[in-house]
Amino acid sequence: KSPCSTDVTALNINFIELVIISISLSMDAVAISICKGLSIKNLNKKSILIISGYFSAFQALMPIVGYILGATFEKYIVSIDHWVAFLLLLIIGINMLRNISNNNLNDNIDFLSMLPLALATSIDALAVGVTLAFLDSNIFISSLVIGIVTFILTFAGAIIGNKFGNKYEKLSQILGGIILIMLSFKILIEHLNLL
Repeated sequence: KSPCSTDVTALNINFIELVIISISLSMDAVAISICKGLSIKNLNKKSILIISGYFSAFQALMPIVGYILGATFEKYIVSIDHWVAFLLLLIIGINMLRNISNNNLNDNIDFLSMLPLALATSIDALAVGVTLAFLDSNIFISSLVIGIVTFILTFAGAIIGNKFGNKYEKLSQILGGIILIMLSFKILIEHLNLL
């Protein structure tokens, strides 16, 4: 075929590029899984699986949603996604810092605790799904890879956070809250092109 061919295979991203995209998409989730690991004193395999499960499921699901929405709602998604992520992470980070002084650490991994975290960290994946729609990529394979990469990295993140947290409990909680707040502003700055 001609190098200038514009068929579907020419437009598809390759596996290495997909893994790199997956890693970059999962970084926010990894940072928060570290925070969750910091806040749970007796972290067990079940807890780690729940944390990783939430993050990886949303990271895998959101590109499919974005793909389905495609160009039709792209401008609406792009106009608010950064604000949603910013507010969710900022509120969670501030609450985390407030709870330290009350000795009431948020070590919950129930649905209501994990949902906003998983949602906030997967909004970028929604935008990627919109992009993949234009590239005619296989969205199910792409989403599967994104989910697997996120699962592996957040699994490791929760363990690392817990090992650090058990040694430096209060400091780790402060650090966790600061990370979430910084992450919220990072998302806002990146999307508003302030740098």
